[in-house]
Amino acid sequence: MERTIDIKESSPDQVPRSLLLEADPSMDRINRYVTDSVCFIATIGHDVIGVCVLKALSRDRYELFNIAVSPGYQKRGIGSQLLRYALEALKERQVNAVELGTGTFGYQLAFYQRFGFRVDSICRDHFIDEYEEPIYENGIQLRDMLRLVLNL
Repeated sequence: MERTIDIKESSPDQVPRSLLLEADPSMDRINRYVTDSVCFIATIGHDVIGVCVLKALSRDRYELFNIAVSPGYQKRGIGSQLLRYALEALKERQVNAVELGTGTFGYQLAFYQRFGFRVDSICRDHFIDEYEEPIYENGIQLRDMLRLVLNL
């Protein structure tokens, strides 16, 4: 029997940093953005199984920095539930747009596009310039970052 998944807003100090590493391999970068962010967590019982981290860029515009689900719970729609919940919460705060950066290929890009995010710009060599170690997805090194925007 599957246990109930609860999603709620959470303080940044309740977000397991190790879970954020599932979506961002740099603990230094995670520590820079998570502290003053709005966080949402998905839990089963007392276990945090998913997290979504957004940061205000202005009163009506936020950036999605991280969305991650524990490996044992992936491919069950939890990431979609988390993002849907976060976007609704931002709408209630009169946020007009959410932006994010992601690789130029892969399942993450398709995930965000299913929610209606659209390509706004390209940051050439972002993953080369901003990360100490190369990042590979499906055997291909990530180089450029797509900036996506969703108008709420």
